[in-house]
Amino acid sequence: MKNGALWFCRIAVGILFIFSGLIKANDPLGFSYKLEEYFEVFHIMFLSNLALLFAILLCAMEMVLGFALLIGVRSKKVALGLLLLIIFFAFLTFYSAAFKVVQTCGCFGDAIPLTPWQSFSKDLVLLLLIIVIFKNKEHIKPIFAPKTGERLLLLSVVLSVGFGFFTYSFLPVIDFLPYKVGANIPDEMKTPPGAMPDQFELTYYLKNKKTGETKSMTDKEYLQTGIWKDNNWEIVGDPKSKLIKKGFTPKIIDLAINDAQRNDYTKELLNNPFYSLWIVAYDLKKTDGAAINRLNALAANLTANFNMRTILLTSASPAEAAAFAAKYHLISEIFYADGVPLKEMIRSNPGIMLIKNGTIVNKWHYHTVPDYDHLVKEYLQKQ
Repeated sequence: MKNGALWFCRIAVGILFIFSGLIKANDPLGFSYKLEEYFEVFHIMFLSNLALLFAILLCAMEMVLGFALLIGVRSKKVALGLLLLIIFFAFLTFYSAAFKVVQTCGCFGDAIPLTPWQSFSKDLVLLLLIIVIFKNKEHIKPIFAPKTGERLLLLSVVLSVGFGFFTYSFLPVIDFLPYKVGANIPDEMKTPPGAMPDQFELTYYLKNKKTGETKSMTDKEYLQTGIWKDNNWEIVGDPKSKLIKKGFTPKIIDLAINDAQRNDYTKELLNNPFYSLWIVAYDLKKTDGAAINRLNALAANLTANFNMRTILLTSASPAEAAAFAAKYHLISEIFYADGVPLKEMIRSNPGIMLIKNGTIVNKWHYHTVPDYDHLVKEYLQKQ
């Protein structure tokens, strides 16, 4: 019975840690953005430049510890590592929930968004399971011979770290973001007819003019009791609004594309019935210059031979963008959007998206940008 319970804990914790690490390693750049939020909360922004490295290594650590637990290698060190890691995660999720600072922890990346309290509850369950493992670490038996187990452990380290660097360099294997290939951006911004909106509850603070008595009541109680008819009671201050039920939320809610004069071009660009090439570079200070030169040459050929509209989309200031355009002799039009949707569009700086009728036909990391002949043969000759 005891051995069965231990095996249950090993399998549950091992699989969950591998899954959690793998999902985040699929998008390490996105996880690094989440780490930067925590760095800001704890006032350790000097670590921001290391966020990506931390993201890749933390994901790898989760996968390696989970795998090591399943095969039973180095049980004492693995059990201790799991315990320290889950205590660390539980602290972060509790802090996020209690102080409402980071509202999505990123535990399972963008694949399974969890609220801070949901994440904390999950961590508490894991903590209980890991305590069982830690207390019974001497009873964890390896399922392979010692040398085989060590080799498999080393292989898991190489594969786990390598997978994180691979997805960072060539985009996530599976895209869980709203701007994935095949998505129609205007449709993702719409709220369907009849969709349930967010439901809020108002709390009024009342004071009796004669007696000085104070009380609070919800908007429903305010109407049901008929206290609003009594002139002796007055509302003091502003009512407090509380979300009681989450309604439908479009996948894309924050995309607005403007020119330097703040004229809105969102609809014009998304309603273009022809192919257009979007070069997305949310942070021009970190944008790869060699990639920009290649993309600029590609844009020049597409514009000259197919009259394709090419744009550079950035969150930089107009002055910074103008200096950047002059430095690289850009031929693309420059438009501006908030950095959050630009980071969601593509995990690359720069990255390119091929858009038609607001639909993302394809997108590429700057390491895998197709050449002019491929684009023409694959897309433009077929339109």
